[in-house]
Amino acid sequence: MTTTAHTQVVQKQFGEQAAAYLSSAVHAQGTEFALLQAELAGQGSARLLDLGCGAGHVSFHVAPLVKEVVAYDLSQQMLDVVAAAAQDRGFTNISTVNGAAERLPFADGEFDFVFSRYSAHHWSDLGLALREVRRVLKPGGVAAFVDVLSPGSPLLDTYLQTVEVLRDTSHVRDYSAAEWMRQLSDAGLHLRNSSRQRLRLEYTSWVERMRTPEVLRAAILELQRAMGQEVRDYYEIQADGTFSTDVLVAFAER
Repeated sequence: MTTTAHTQVVQKQFGEQAAAYLSSAVHAQGTEFALLQAELAGQGSARLLDLGCGAGHVSFHVAPLVKEVVAYDLSQQMLDVVAAAAQDRGFTNISTVNGAAERLPFADGEFDFVFSRYSAHHWSDLGLALREVRRVLKPGGVAAFVDVLSPGSPLLDTYLQTVEVLRDTSHVRDYSAAEWMRQLSDAGLHLRNSSRQRLRLEYTSWVERMRTPEVLRAAILELQRAMGQEVRDYYEIQADGTFSTDVLVAFAER
């Protein structure tokens, strides 16, 4: 699939569901928000890029702590949701810009921070996007990434990528910790620290959020039933399709 074609898939998938992501509990809540906010203590003059902002949850959590937030996303419909919600919530320091992670329309060293949450698995080229992150960060600037994490095991990885793309055809890849570390290093970003969390995904809301077609919903449930006990145990798969997965929270510096 070409980059242009993938861009169109992402825009279609998320444009139609933009409002659902604003009210999604999975996206609106998370212990990682406290980690991101702690990173911004005493940074009231900072400029922050919310990369792949989705419905703007990171932007809304960090806006009171910094001078300016640029909410950036490939979906204009998502950005429209962010702009409206920011106005409703009185955040005058949030602006929106449309574009791809691999081609940031910003000057070198323009941001003190780049935060990205649950976006990287949609990027067509993680390495190129990370090099762009490094480019737009000031020397000593901090990037934070939060995303679903592949366990690394071939069996567990194959299952995870399969259910992800069945649910959402714009999915590219959930990367392992080793893949993240290598890509960050290759991009010239220095990993400072990382941690793992566990995320429970309630099946019905998970597929409803993407309006996954019924035939693909059925395929996910059938695949879950057909997998061996090792997979079912690791992902804590329930009879109704609900399951849990790993999440990486990584902080890196330029």
